[in-house]
Amino acid sequence: MIQFTYLLINILTISICFIFSFDKRIRFDRYFMDFLKAATLVAIPFIIWDAWFTKIGIWWFNETYLLGIPLAGLPLEEILFFFCIPFSCVFTYFCLNKFFNLEWMNAFNNIIVWLTVIVTSVIALRFHELQYTFVTALVTLLSILILNFGLKMESIGKVSFIYGLLMLGFLPVNGVLTGTGLESPIVNYNSNEFMNIRIGTIPIEDAVYGYVLIIWNVFFFEKFSHEKKSRDKK
Repeated sequence: MIQFTYLLINILTISICFIFSFDKRIRFDRYFMDFLKAATLVAIPFIIWDAWFTKIGIWWFNETYLLGIPLAGLPLEEILFFFCIPFSCVFTYFCLNKFFNLEWMNAFNNIIVWLTVIVTSVIALRFHELQYTFVTALVTLLSILILNFGLKMESIGKVSFIYGLLMLGFLPVNGVLTGTGLESPIVNYNSNEFMNIRIGTIPIEDAVYGYVLIIWNVFFFEKFSHEKKSRDKK
């Protein structure tokens, strides 16, 4: 059964959100296709990034906890990660938006954008020799600049706040992946390629990596769901 560990993490992450998607007060099931399109678009570059880092030994996977089904140079479970984690996060974002007025959070867009630009620029320059740290800082910097100034995303403040709440779920899930409660980690990291600042067993870069993954998923999900609503009104 131990070989099902990573797969079970994915399933448990998504299961409750999937079930409640059909609740008549939520009906997130109506947006499954919008989510799938968004998640696929975002997953492609992240899978390429993941496969590259796996190939050059920035991180690697413990076969003990895997089914042993490779896909695109990665375990099948790792591919599923890029759909299961975003699903639970986008579902939570959708529900909080539906039942609460969170628009006031977007008043902090500029503060969050410029703070992110400053911090990621400093980290990228200071730790340019650490590949995981440098690439994560650079991708975050470019993402925020593109989303805010290029794509005019108006909900950066809201997404950032909700991602902070989602950390309550992120930490246990990623904690197990990085070794919490297990004899050895599912995902192992080359300590020479990141800052070695950890939240429990989780490299702090993982939290930033997750933020970029989720904010892009939310951006495309909102784009596709708004287009759907516009078509439905015609």
